[in-house]
Amino acid sequence: PPSVGHTYQEWIERHEPPASLYPELRARSKTWARQPLISIVMPTYNTPAKWLRKAIDSVIDQVYENWEFCIADDCSTNPEVKQVLDSYVAQDPRIKVAYRATNGHISTSSNTALELAVGEFVGLLDHDDELHPLALYCIAEVVNAHPDAAVIYSDEDKISIDGVRSDPYFKCDFNYDLFLSQNMISHFGVYRTSVMKEVGGFRTGFEGSQDYDLALRVIDRAGHHSVHHVPRALYHWRMIPESTAAGHEAKPYAHIAAMRALDEHLARNGIKAHTEHAPGTDAFNKVAYDLPDTLPSVEIIIPTRDSAGLVEQCVESVRRKSSYPNFRITIIDNGSVKQETHDLFARLREDGRIGIVRDDSPFNYSALNNRVALASTADFVCLMNNDIEVINGDWLEEMVALALQPNVGAVGAKLLYPDDTIQHGGVVLGVGGIASHAHKHFPNSNPGYFARARLRNTMSAVTAACLLIRQSIYQEVGGLDEQLHVAYNDIDFCLRVRQAGYRNVWTPYAELYHHESATRGAEDTPEKISRFNQESELVRQRWGHLLMNDPCYSPNLTLTADDFSFAWPSRVANFD
Repeated sequence: PPSVGHTYQEWIERHEPPASLYPELRARSKTWARQPLISIVMPTYNTPAKWLRKAIDSVIDQVYENWEFCIADDCSTNPEVKQVLDSYVAQDPRIKVAYRATNGHISTSSNTALELAVGEFVGLLDHDDELHPLALYCIAEVVNAHPDAAVIYSDEDKISIDGVRSDPYFKCDFNYDLFLSQNMISHFGVYRTSVMKEVGGFRTGFEGSQDYDLALRVIDRAGHHSVHHVPRALYHWRMIPESTAAGHEAKPYAHIAAMRALDEHLARNGIKAHTEHAPGTDAFNKVAYDLPDTLPSVEIIIPTRDSAGLVEQCVESVRRKSSYPNFRITIIDNGSVKQETHDLFARLREDGRIGIVRDDSPFNYSALNNRVALASTADFVCLMNNDIEVINGDWLEEMVALALQPNVGAVGAKLLYPDDTIQHGGVVLGVGGIASHAHKHFPNSNPGYFARARLRNTMSAVTAACLLIRQSIYQEVGGLDEQLHVAYNDIDFCLRVRQAGYRNVWTPYAELYHHESATRGAEDTPEKISRFNQESELVRQRWGHLLMNDPCYSPNLTLTADDFSFAWPSRVANFD
């Protein structure tokens, strides 16, 4: 929900330039070095004249003028469609229409429209939706800034039959794990024509998800670096009772097609995995990665000082519930003094998979973990707080299968408070100054912002309360920064992993309880407060720019709360 008093309507008025500014922007666009011709491709079939006119008018009203509109009518039986299309062709030479003699459905008719296209880029428009007047202006602006772009996509919102906009999806930059879970590119999607034609355009048999299949194939061909995002709602989905915008149950065949498109993407890339329906979502996806026959070894590292009750609960839950067999646990005893703790350690040592190392150095979370993790002979190290409790038995299978994927760095879990609200849904940079947890305090039953609490996401960082990573990557980046004794060492670590070229992934399919900070106590003494401030400052100096521009979040969303409400004001640059 938006902050009190800030409706989406008010947000639009505050952040989108008034129509009075359009002539000036039109003049500015004519000064750009590159003036790409953008072909809008649109299939039609028995479209009600009212919506068809709205869609076409939204292209005619574009501030950027170097476009052509390629329409294929898929043998409509309603004669009104041809009358409307012919009237527009007569009015504007940039509008081209092909009339198909047979009905071929959406992929075939989209290809017919694509055959008409001679532009450098192709933008996809559905026959009852609308483009924002600045849509093509923003696309051409990206082409000037990134001449190598092959895919450009924008944010999107819904538009009612009365023309009222609502429900904006403020997206993040290209997020591969989220893209495998949902078609985050969708609308407004613009593709380099040459690549689109190279991969064969739209494929029949993927109706309902033909644009998702197209995006997967274009990105496979052009590479992730060629995908660019415009953080503005440039596309308005018409909400008509039967349309997908109004709800997923309208088109179950579309989801089946989406999963098939993903399976083919995985096969093309030699990824051993298959696609399933993401649990707890209407029509989103979960890629199930295969584990190798020989399971990699995992060393779970748990630092503690006393807190026998918590440690016992943590270790017992890992031992009793984990179905993944190839793990060992190393407890770092950082100066425990209580007899009950020593008694517990003596009992735990009887299990050959559990080791206890004594480390009496002053408390430094980074140094304690590094001494064990950097020397580990396991394939993976898993940093774990002593107040974690396993929920689902296959948590380790999930995290290991993900962390095995090429280019994946740290993998983080979904952590819940004991009352089943979310404690960690991945880390969002910049919230509260440095970083905070996505969807914090949301009920676990809540799917989160556009289902992001139920889907795997690439995140800039994840918490070290339960973090799994290849031991080789841990070594490559030098482990946790020992200057950061307590605060933000996991954030800094993840950002260095990211800088080394890996992506950090948060998964909702590994669920654990986090009985948070039951042990360390608050940062309440002058000494603790001073250290916290020093560590915060170090992280700010090192990562300042990134902290305010998290690529896995939107500049249109707030930095003052964890609830994905509107930023007021937005951090997107103004047009003036």
